[in-house]
Amino acid sequence: MLVRAVETLTASTLVSQIVVAAPPTLVEVVSQILGPRVKVVPGGAERVDSVRVALGALDDDIGVVLVHDAARPLTPPKLVDAVATAVLDGHPAVIPVLPLSDTVKQVDADGRVVRTPPRDMLRAVQTPQGFRRDVLRAAYANQTLPVTDDAGLVEALGVPVTTIPGAEEAFKVTRPADLVFAEALLARAVPGEGRSR
Repeated sequence: MLVRAVETLTASTLVSQIVVAAPPTLVEVVSQILGPRVKVVPGGAERVDSVRVALGALDDDIGVVLVHDAARPLTPPKLVDAVATAVLDGHPAVIPVLPLSDTVKQVDADGRVVRTPPRDMLRAVQTPQGFRRDVLRAAYANQTLPVTDDAGLVEALGVPVTTIPGAEEAFKVTRPADLVFAEALLARAVPGEGRSR
């Protein structure tokens, strides 16, 4: 999954540097797998720690940062380009999103429904998320609470976050069924290739 995620970034003409935060004990192995074009750094205990380390490892001339998950290995390169282009066009923070097909309920600690947010106002967020580097750096300098995505940190600064259409293929592989679905898509896209990839 990591190799495919990196291949997606490599396929973009707008990506000039790739930094991967890997488990500290696997930095050397991951470096060998990904090759010399990718800088591999030891990640932290939490996602925010890993992103902070990777952000600090970027070359000085990088002005736009994309944060991507290895758990989204089928993200199309055109989505990477779309996010990067939107930031380059002047948006300080950009996230790809999809409309929700399920109704979402907010529940309390006892599992009772508190309210039903209007579905037409909700979106599922994907990666890569794109930011001006100075904006993302300021967001991480201000980070005090745990968040599930980088855009949440930027929102806390009061910086506007722009959405663009996401891609169905950019789903997150988190459960065994997701992996089976991803393998099926790969097998359909490239005849004769499936589990080996």
